[in-house]
Amino acid sequence: MLVSNALIGLREGLEAALVVVILVAFLVKTDRRWALRHVWVGVITAVVLSAGLAAALTFGTRQLSFETQELIGGSASILAVAFVTAMVFWMKTAARTISGELKGRLDHALDLGPLAVALVGFLGVGREGLETAIFFYATTEAAGQGNSSPLFGWLLGLGGAIALGWLIYRGAVKINLGSFFKWTGIALILVAAGILAYGLHDLQEAGFLPGLQTVAFDVSNVIRPDSWYAALLKGIFNFTPVTTLLQAVAWTAYVAVVLTLFLRPAKTSRPTAPQPTSLAPSHSGEAA
Repeated sequence: MLVSNALIGLREGLEAALVVVILVAFLVKTDRRWALRHVWVGVITAVVLSAGLAAALTFGTRQLSFETQELIGGSASILAVAFVTAMVFWMKTAARTISGELKGRLDHALDLGPLAVALVGFLGVGREGLETAIFFYATTEAAGQGNSSPLFGWLLGLGGAIALGWLIYRGAVKINLGSFFKWTGIALILVAAGILAYGLHDLQEAGFLPGLQTVAFDVSNVIRPDSWYAALLKGIFNFTPVTTLLQAVAWTAYVAVVLTLFLRPAKTSRPTAPQPTSLAPSHSGEAA
């Protein structure tokens, strides 16, 4: 679970970090630094609430019955898949325009007052925080109690995102956002397919969905569940040697449909190559 959680943490964390970088750079560029503290109030509030939601979901359900835990865990997994699917498609189209949209919202909020400025920061980071909380719960449930690899993966990914965001702001790193979101989107689609399959299995174990005993394939004699490569496949793709028919069909259908739609070229009248993004303030105090 370390690799997949680090990937999700990096992707979600970098999206939130880019929001903060854009907002901070805009305020520095326009010499309205007085509003920085209000943006940070909104950002920190969103982070705290997201962490609280993740903790409530993770620890608040452990006293429930097995069936109820599986029902909640399966539902959270499917919700997480819905979030990641919407996220990869949204960022595919928004990577070019996100900076302008955020600056426009913040510029309007500055005319309304501090509360509106804080709200822009809160909403910009809060959406990513909500997705992250649901993902964290779904992946920790998939790993099982006592397995700390999801937590380490999340910390690694989020830490890398924070560092990368800081380097982007300082101008030390330039990222082609189009390429970054394309390749991480492909990887996340495969990860999401595994989360979907695991979530459906949870719902089968809870008795909410049928077919728990209808096995599509059993390769446990080839891929031993206690082997390192089985752990690697489970950690990255949530693959299990014994897979039900519903899991196999859902995984295949999700990847076939979502990956095809994601890789389909966007319909634009004037296609242009994605440009590297630099949001660092210039020597004169301006941001690119």
